[in-house]
Amino acid sequence: MAASNSIFTISPSRNVARISLNHSLSPPLSLPLNRSSSVAFRPKPRSSSLVLCSTDESKITAEKEIPIELRYEAFPTVMDINQIREILPHRFPFLLVDRVIEYTPGVSAVAIKNVTINDNFFPGHFPERPIMPGVLMVEAMAQVGGIVMLQPEVGGSKSNFFFAGIDKVRFRKPVTAGDTLVMKMTLVKMQKRFGIAKMEGKAYVGNTVVCEGEFLMAMGKEE
Repeated sequence: MAASNSIFTISPSRNVARISLNHSLSPPLSLPLNRSSSVAFRPKPRSSSLVLCSTDESKITAEKEIPIELRYEAFPTVMDINQIREILPHRFPFLLVDRVIEYTPGVSAVAIKNVTINDNFFPGHFPERPIMPGVLMVEAMAQVGGIVMLQPEVGGSKSNFFFAGIDKVRFRKPVTAGDTLVMKMTLVKMQKRFGIAKMEGKAYVGNTVVCEGEFLMAMGKEE
């Protein structure tokens, strides 16, 4: 490229390079360069670090200001243990429902079982890893179903009920000592002529489904 047509002229040298402006700039701009200062021609890398503005600290501070008794929501009480005992015939050590927290007469019930290390099945299942037996989870759910069924004021019966069938039961996750088992049983179909009820049940620990299935129950005869 001719010198008269170029804007920049570079005079190569072993250690020095000269950059000149051929137009109106006077005197020419000279910048000595060597290998150690060649970094001046390289663009400065942009920092990849991000500055994040977070409210986590303020949230933690706000939580500390809330009293512990108000920090966690407690389960409501629709039926306490004494009311449950008036409906269910089960007694220690086989009554596996501690509290009813939601109830729609003749339709569904939601109840809890507080799983504690003092439960009588833990010494044998298992001593080193206390897991609630799956059959007892199913039994606890059936007892919640009994709360829906054994109420004459909503078309149920005061007599006993028995398992007629269990279908599609799945155990999704172990239930251990310290968990709160939340069980929901919903009446799907009731055949009063035959005394058969079909129910759907799900059990949760927190937001996780730990057990689910379909239940068939047979009503006992009135005494």
